[in-house]
Amino acid sequence: MNLIALGINHNSAAVEVRERVAFAPEQVSEALADACEAVHLEEVVILSTCNRTEVYAIVPDGCRAPDKALRLIDWIANYHHLSADELRRCAYHHEDRDALQHLVQVASGLDSMVLGEPQIFGQLKSAFSVAAQSGTVGTELGRLFPRVFAIAKRVRTDTAIGENPVSVAYAAVNLAGHIFAELGRCNALLVGAGETIELVARHLLEAGVRRIVIANRTLGRARELAQKFGAEAVLLAEIPEQLLDADIVITSTASQLPILGKGAVEQALKSRKHRPYLMVDIAVPRDIETQVGDLRDVYLYSVDDLREIVDQNLMHRRNEARKADLIIAEGVRQYLEEMRSLDAVDSVREYRQMAERLRERELQRALRALARGEDPQQVVAQLARSVTNKLIHAPTAGLKQASAEGRQDLLAGARRLLGLDAAARTDAPGDTQDPELEPRTAPGNRPATGRTLQ
Repeated sequence: MNLIALGINHNSAAVEVRERVAFAPEQVSEALADACEAVHLEEVVILSTCNRTEVYAIVPDGCRAPDKALRLIDWIANYHHLSADELRRCAYHHEDRDALQHLVQVASGLDSMVLGEPQIFGQLKSAFSVAAQSGTVGTELGRLFPRVFAIAKRVRTDTAIGENPVSVAYAAVNLAGHIFAELGRCNALLVGAGETIELVARHLLEAGVRRIVIANRTLGRARELAQKFGAEAVLLAEIPEQLLDADIVITSTASQLPILGKGAVEQALKSRKHRPYLMVDIAVPRDIETQVGDLRDVYLYSVDDLREIVDQNLMHRRNEARKADLIIAEGVRQYLEEMRSLDAVDSVREYRQMAERLRERELQRALRALARGEDPQQVVAQLARSVTNKLIHAPTAGLKQASAEGRQDLLAGARRLLGLDAAARTDAPGDTQDPELEPRTAPGNRPATGRTLQ
């Protein structure tokens, strides 16, 4: 296997570099073909996400993988009009077994910014599909990637690597799922329009929340975000009115003063006949007055509460990651063993074909001798001698050469391949032999031991 994996990720490069190295979806097909031509590669897959850009490639036989890795870096730099020296400082590359191990870790979410996140699996499958459609996937990557996906699925099935939320936004939505039996019947009010609120909105939508309202100081930003999720946009001044229908309230603004006070929530509770609220305040300083948590029918959580949950869950994921490492190591080992056995298949096929050609030539020679009226016994004996001598000629010459060179390792390996050690054990006194070769008991005598024949 001549696999290399080269790229940059959130650990090796700043976001400014990752943005410049990323391949837009519409660029990938063209880039795949360009990489094959410019770097002289046989097979290539390009994965490009917000946190990583990686190239997986098969290096032709006879080429040095490090040389190809350097040429790939130069190609990426040239493609994106970057400095190759700058890219080398933050790029990494792996070869063969290490490259395969890295690829499976990526697919399993073990190399992600958020440990165990599942999105990367789908992104990698999509990258492989694009490469296959573009004609840059051949026999080796076509065999390798399905096995990578199978190992990653096993990691998901046999470990709990992705079960516990490790982002504040997802932890907030996960809390809602514990408090409300049916999120599909809940309404959510989100206060703020930053990145965290955007993540919360996405998770709420995926969880099935039917109605989302986004309140912000500026209506334009609220509308821009609301359009992404089919939500409603309102100003902060409309929060008291929106509280009447909301079941989940999640806030994350940059306000220096609380936006939601105890009085407003208390009034809303009366109007909605004390139907409960889940309120999650992710902001620092706080958006919701702490006294709101004293109200009955209000479950109020702060960012510190969520971080405690996230830290516990992250520790749990790290423990599961150790189990995942064992699954990955075993999967990689099995795959490499299978690939090595495939190498033997070609040699066995060639050897068998050679033997069959030799047998056919000698058989035709024997048939011609029989047709000429020669003694059948002599013809058969000559046939056996000729086939035997020609089959053992090359191994015999090889053994003599290995002996002359003092290659005891080759001699020992040859004995195993030729079955000589096994033959010696079989022929040893006391071993079980072919029944046709065993001495027969004289008529009228029975064996001294063993079962008698009925």
